[in-house]
Amino acid sequence: MGTWAKALLSFGKHLGLMQQMSWRPQYRSSKFRNVYGKVANREHCFDGIPITKNVHDNHFCAVNAKFLAIVTESAGGGSFLVIPLEQTGRIEPNYPKVCGHQGNVLDIKWNPFIENIIASCSEDTSVRIWEIPEGGLKRNMTEAVLELYGHSRRVGLVEWHPTTNNILFSAGYDYKVLIWNLDIGEPVKMIDCHTDVILCMSFNTDGSLLSTTCKDKKLRVIEPRSGKVLQEASCKNHRVNRVVFLGNVKRLLTTGVSRWNTRQIALWDQEDLAMPLIEEEIDGLSGLLFPFYDADTHMLYLAGKGDGNIRYYEISTEKPYLNYLMEFRSPAPQKGLGVMPKHGLDVSACEVFRFYKLVTLKGLIEPISMIVPRRSETYQEDIYPMTPGIEPALTPDEWLSGMNRDPILMSLKEGYKKASKVVFKAPIREKKSVVVNGIDLLENVPPRTENELLRMFFRQQDEIRRLKDELSQKDVRIRQLQLELKNLRNSPKNN
Repeated sequence: MGTWAKALLSFGKHLGLMQQMSWRPQYRSSKFRNVYGKVANREHCFDGIPITKNVHDNHFCAVNAKFLAIVTESAGGGSFLVIPLEQTGRIEPNYPKVCGHQGNVLDIKWNPFIENIIASCSEDTSVRIWEIPEGGLKRNMTEAVLELYGHSRRVGLVEWHPTTNNILFSAGYDYKVLIWNLDIGEPVKMIDCHTDVILCMSFNTDGSLLSTTCKDKKLRVIEPRSGKVLQEASCKNHRVNRVVFLGNVKRLLTTGVSRWNTRQIALWDQEDLAMPLIEEEIDGLSGLLFPFYDADTHMLYLAGKGDGNIRYYEISTEKPYLNYLMEFRSPAPQKGLGVMPKHGLDVSACEVFRFYKLVTLKGLIEPISMIVPRRSETYQEDIYPMTPGIEPALTPDEWLSGMNRDPILMSLKEGYKKASKVVFKAPIREKKSVVVNGIDLLENVPPRTENELLRMFFRQQDEIRRLKDELSQKDVRIRQLQLELKNLRNSPKNN
């Protein structure tokens, strides 16, 4: 072999080696490089729960530092369980439920500032606020502290405002988002810019912006008080399903489906939705991708509905923006995932995130802790910065008047088991018309589907029952008064 041939062969081998090297993932130095998922022991799981079989794309699960709430399968109406976190193990079949809705419960969310207040929404067109007693339920709860009617079709989503107490957002199949002031128990604003079903709602850190995804394939950034659309993206190539604000970095992340039906994620600049900053293919599976973002660690978790795995990434402000870390794998598919708020985590175990995974086939709720491996027993300041706490920054009136304020932060080092000082007082209301944006929301809206007709029928049956009870009580009272009058007439004094 000649000199030239040898040189050429050597160059070819070198080039091949370089190509091989370039395909290897570029590992960055990161304190979250080795984060791993740890599944709780069986005795620390919640077992024997009839998890709902509803196919609505929600988590059907909500968790806070005190309680776990799960939407259950139930005949006639909708119900959910509320279990104190320490009450792990097998849950009895006759365990008391929250069961006041006349249709399936589609979403539940805990109040971020009052740990025993939970909001639920349902196919019966109502949103309800429930007050769970300390220590959990001892009997079935059918009476909500507030029943909110304003949507003309079923209500698919509820979200609490992140910094303001008693402001709740609900999105219905009437394509409207209603903003409720729970101090007065009425809707105070209506966002009416969507042309199809709203799939997801997400707030930025101070709650001054709301982002939505919609079946009309549009991603929107909205000023919630005025309902004005500030930015809009028509997602032709990336059909958006879910959206999440990435803390204060003025970025949005969406999960969706590409034109080739592969699952993908896209990163957007919230001030310019003309084109995504990056789009990344994930895989060719069909389940919806749920994104979860931790603003404290800048970590993004992606969990597919029906998958057993959870991928996690680190988000940075410079390119490539998205850095893959690792994947938690499990053979059991998840229907949905609840997420523990930061102040409910175990900081002594270096736990930075905790999921509650719904495994429908086994009727099991499985806690999964994401842990940063550290040898030291002391408090790790670098992985637990100050985080939004359990005190609201604004009152409903302040927020509605146009004020924005960042969340009140707390340290997880100093007594993070502090109880919230906020208490919920239900307003006393009379039935009357509810006018928002010049439209009476309680006017009789003609039913559009058979289900709606049924819901209207059940609601009217309840109203008829209530009126009959009222009438029979009045009849009894009239008879009592007549008897008293007769006795007075027949008394000896009157003769």
